[in-house]
Amino acid sequence: MVNFIEAGNIFSIEGVSNYAHGCNCAGAMGKGIALEFKRRFPEMYREYRKRCLRKEFRPGDVFGYCYGDGYVYNLATQLRMGPHATLDNIRNSIRLMLEMANENEVRDIALPAIGAGIGGLNWADVKKVIVEEAGAYPDITLHVVESFKAD
Repeated sequence: MVNFIEAGNIFSIEGVSNYAHGCNCAGAMGKGIALEFKRRFPEMYREYRKRCLRKEFRPGDVFGYCYGDGYVYNLATQLRMGPHATLDNIRNSIRLMLEMANENEVRDIALPAIGAGIGGLNWADVKKVIVEEAGAYPDITLHVVESFKAD
């Protein structure tokens, strides 16, 4: 199931402690919401960077990180920084994230409009992919914040 939220902060959704975001495979989290993930989860960032440098994190992959109170799903939407996300990478990483979440009995995940900001994709196209993939996991709710709004 997908719950689209017009504007908000993924880290402020009541009852949600699992998060996802799109990222590159170059080991950089220096802009957009990725920078906030780097700030909030520094150990996760260090492990993500190591995986990227060892070429163990490729487009379409997911690096799931348990931070104690929940999970962070790093979705490999693009190989390098900039407007290089692809719908195939988003589809594959969303599918893999949902499989991982199901195995870990995660029922709620908050995420931003992945691939449509720095990634350069059309948000309407990305939304369709998210809805299609989420349909296979009706017990997991994806809370998708379409536009950031400070608390």
